[in-house]
Amino acid sequence: AEVFKHYGPAYLTAVGTMSSAATLPVALKCARKSSVLDKEIVDFAIPIGSTIHLCGSVLTETFFCMTISQILYGQLPPIGTMLLFIILLGIFAVGAPGVPGGTVMASLGIVISVLGFDDAGVALLLSIFALQDSFGTACNVTGDGAIALMLTGLFKKEKAAN
Repeated sequence: AEVFKHYGPAYLTAVGTMSSAATLPVALKCARKSSVLDKEIVDFAIPIGSTIHLCGSVLTETFFCMTISQILYGQLPPIGTMLLFIILLGIFAVGAPGVPGGTVMASLGIVISVLGFDDAGVALLLSIFALQDSFGTACNVTGDGAIALMLTGLFKKEKAAN
């Protein structure tokens, strides 16, 4: 709670900009206000999380792909296909959060080739993703604060043991 009570401005900036990169200075400022976070860890974890930590974007895109597949094509993709998609999405999405909608745009190739979406499926995915992208970005940004908190706990525990 000590970390997240300072995260309001970062959350609102993420919702407004839909960009983790644009939110980075605000997120750093918010994280530095917390008395429980180690400053060196904040200066490392928040910027790297801004470019590679995409829990909100990846989870929502996976959910939307499954939903769209059920609605348009009458069935969910097979589990093996979904696992391949999730692994590739995790790789393709690294670096994409700097651009609003970057995750879904970076993944269109695998949405078409792995999941077999046609033009209607891709159009629906882009539309739905665009409507909620600001909240996925906010999830990514606040999740970076949680990761910084976990790293601080691990770092302090290791430091105390030495």
